Amino acid sequence: MRPAPTRPLAEPDSAAMLLARDIRALRRARGLTLAEMALRLGRSIGWVSQVERGLSQPAIEDLRRLAGAFGVPLSMFFSHDAATEAERGVVVRAGHRRSLGSTETGLTEELLSPDLGGAFELIRSEFAPGAERSVEVCRDTEDAGYVVSGRFDIEIGGVWHSLGEGDSFRFSNRTYRWRNPGSEPAVVIWAVSPPVY
Repeated sequence: MRPAPTRPLAEPDSAAMLLARDIRALRRARGLTLAEMALRLGRSIGWVSQVERGLSQPAIEDLRRLAGAFGVPLSMFFSHDAATEAERGVVVRAGHRRSLGSTETGLTEELLSPDLGGAFELIRSEFAPGAERSVEVCRDTEDAGYVVSGRFDIEIGGVWHSLGEGDSFRFSNRTYRWRNPGSEPAVVIWAVSPPVY
């Protein structure tokens, strides 16, 4: 394991510190200890701790390994920069949202939260006409959503619900899957606690 350079960060809400918070939040959401994370990355526990505290900046290859370990797209770790210093960690402008990518055909997502360090994450999900997730998912989270536009069907705990513009939903620790039965894209604002993306 090679030593990593460290450098102190000038201010607590710098882009590097926001990245550090996201990495820590992702590790905790997956129930991994520092030791388990270090083992997965082939790095020392001290290095992982320094990265999570914003004292060490991971190289691109480290970010690739982190993305693989967390099961998130590499793009998750970029675009932390806000339009102004005063907005960093507080405001996300439409042109600065992080694209989360997806393995789901017909689903595009953007992170609306400035980072993953809070108690929840806010996501804008757009489901293409006819898109569906046919396999049920269950995660240890509380989820809620608001349908901004289009038609959106969601199966929660084995029961299908057909939703339209203005409808909302919430569930916790239950299986779910979804589909867009309409001919237009469905846009859903999704809140997840704790952050898992």
